[in-house]
Amino acid sequence: MAETTPPSTAPRAPLGHRRTGRRPSALRAVLTDLNAVDGALYAAVAATPTPALDRGLRRLSAAADHSKISVAVAAALALAGDRPRRAAVAGIGAIAVASASANLLGKRLVRRPRPDRESARVTVDRHVPMPRSASFPSGHTASAVAFATAVGVVLPPMAVPLGLLAGAVGYSRVHTGVHYPGDVAAGAVLGLASAVTALAVTNAVLPARG
Repeated sequence: MAETTPPSTAPRAPLGHRRTGRRPSALRAVLTDLNAVDGALYAAVAATPTPALDRGLRRLSAAADHSKISVAVAAALALAGDRPRRAAVAGIGAIAVASASANLLGKRLVRRPRPDRESARVTVDRHVPMPRSASFPSGHTASAVAFATAVGVVLPPMAVPLGLLAGAVGYSRVHTGVHYPGDVAAGAVLGLASAVTALAVTNAVLPARG
């Protein structure tokens, strides 16, 4: 095969052919390396004793199921006036886009298996129920980031606290062993894109007042 032939004796293929042949191999190599880094980060988190954090992060991860925290915040904002209400509408819309994109598209297209929490020896004190869906991307993270971004744009004072909350939710999914860090990173990117979409729709349907 051409890949195992010494460079001095390998036949010289046309430039286009050589590029086409090498790109898949290079891409596979990069993906393999990234997957190795992702697994190493997951294992490092699992191996780091954090008894003071375990219970709180486990509860936060569970509370973020079905975006319960974000929905509660949106409900409070909806009662606080026109601008907060607009922020709530944008935030809920962003959650809807993020959830649909993560669960109906991302997870079905990639189908990455969930981490092996037992092999990684994630302490039982961190455990939340292991979801049955695919691991990539993190839907919890996507929804939390989408909500924080959309609300923060409409209501800037909420940007920092909601952003910190979204970051904590994302980390909690790794800490509890149900996601790799790469799943969370992808969920965050998806959340940002979902917020942009929801904000565009909100601005079109509910034009800002003077």
